[in-house]
Amino acid sequence: MAQSVGIKDVARVAGVSVGTVSNVINRPDTVAAETRARVLSAIDRLGYVRSESARQLRAGRSRIMGLLVLDMGNPFFVDVARGAERAARAAGLGVMVCNSAQNASEEADYLSLFAEQRVRGVLLTPADATGRNIEAFRRHGIPFVLVDRVAEGTTECSVSVDDVAGGALAVRHLVDAGHRSLAYVSGPPGLNQVRDRRTGALNALAEAGLGPQALRELPTERLDVAAGRDAGARLLGLADRPTAVFCANDLLALGVLQAMYAAGVGVPDDLAIVGYDDIEFAAAAAVPLTSVRQPAVTMGALAAELLLEETETGSAPHEHRRVVLRPELVVRRSSLSAR
Repeated sequence: MAQSVGIKDVARVAGVSVGTVSNVINRPDTVAAETRARVLSAIDRLGYVRSESARQLRAGRSRIMGLLVLDMGNPFFVDVARGAERAARAAGLGVMVCNSAQNASEEADYLSLFAEQRVRGVLLTPADATGRNIEAFRRHGIPFVLVDRVAEGTTECSVSVDDVAGGALAVRHLVDAGHRSLAYVSGPPGLNQVRDRRTGALNALAEAGLGPQALRELPTERLDVAAGRDAGARLLGLADRPTAVFCANDLLALGVLQAMYAAGVGVPDDLAIVGYDDIEFAAAAAVPLTSVRQPAVTMGALAAELLLEETETGSAPHEHRRVVLRPELVVRRSSLSAR
């Protein structure tokens, strides 16, 4: 295995001191042009790359922020990462993206990794409903911002969408279309987003004079297409099948749509479907999917900007903020049935 080239090797080949090489790398204007050219030539010839991690450890300041999301298989979180990366790159930083897979144990492992790497800060969509992982991470003194989650009971910054309002938008649309028997394909009950969207759905039913019995919940262990197909199969097995279904995210909705298509159930004539997130695939589905849009790229960018503001040295004292964005209903053919 080839040995790495160090700063001492560059100094030896260039015939200068280690301090001169360091100056060429970090303060080139302090070194005479001829000497600087000789050092740069040696760097090029040897293929020297400085150890950024070592420099960061000495300075106590990383150029990396961590991003830990629930599921990188979900295009919603890909868009969140895109927004965060855009803001980080504008500030000269990189983003280390990790996936907890909705697993509290994996989340704890990645948070420990971030602490070991002394990242600048962390953008976090929590998987652990108990909050123990956050409490353990807080002891490291590394700033973090909650993404797609309101910072309830904490002082940290957060950027989220009003999921109660989003759930109400979805079900109000279905009720206005004449539906009186609905299903909610939810997800892991420990996720605040799932609970809040259900609360919004029940609020919309109450506004219409309908009780909670008008909404039958079909929980799922995960928020993916396979779980949606499974929920669709359960929906098909109901004797008194609802005429409309609201899904906690678009991947679930696409799975339900697949199950209906395979069973010959017409969408939207036999069953109206509304999803959540408005991922790119929603509009491209066999039956274009009505969905509650979340501004995912904006969410990621705002969260990164809040973290950068908190970690900038020499700036005014940071004030923690909770940013709550508004969702938007995007109506497509999957819910346009006449009742």
